[in-house]
Amino acid sequence: MNVVEHPREITTINFPKLNTELWRYQDEPGRLIPLLQSAQETYGYISETTIKYISGVTRIPESEIYSVITFYKQFRLRPLGKNLIRLCDGTACHVNNAKILKEIVEDELQLEGNDTTEDGLFTLELVACLGCCSLAPVIMINDQTYGRLTPQKLRKTLRKYQKQEKTEAKTQ
Repeated sequence: MNVVEHPREITTINFPKLNTELWRYQDEPGRLIPLLQSAQETYGYISETTIKYISGVTRIPESEIYSVITFYKQFRLRPLGKNLIRLCDGTACHVNNAKILKEIVEDELQLEGNDTTEDGLFTLELVACLGCCSLAPVIMINDQTYGRLTPQKLRKTLRKYQKQEKTEAKTQ
């Protein structure tokens, strides 16, 4: 039986990677976190199917697995969007109005906090520091850094990405 929830989702055909990790950490205390890390590294996020599979093999209740996933910020229950927006909220950015930038991103993309747009094109991720304090406030979109942002510059940057995505969608 093949269960496919997403193109990068676990199926019974590609469980061997996770099976290897399950055997590697079998009966070790604290084995759940390395298993979840492996699943997310392999599939990009941790789906309901993954949680059920790990629970069935390890006999750790699904509710306990879910509580670990939601406790640690490193784990995702949804795939990342095509464009990852990292918004810095470190000290330098925070005192330079990172909160306003966050509100602008949320407003422009109809997001709330760390979330992915309905169309799967953008994910907002708040981070503690991007290491670009002299450019505060800063965001990164994918691998591109944008610093000394004003509300106007940020809106212009976001709209450029939105326009680019619409153009790509039309050509496909």
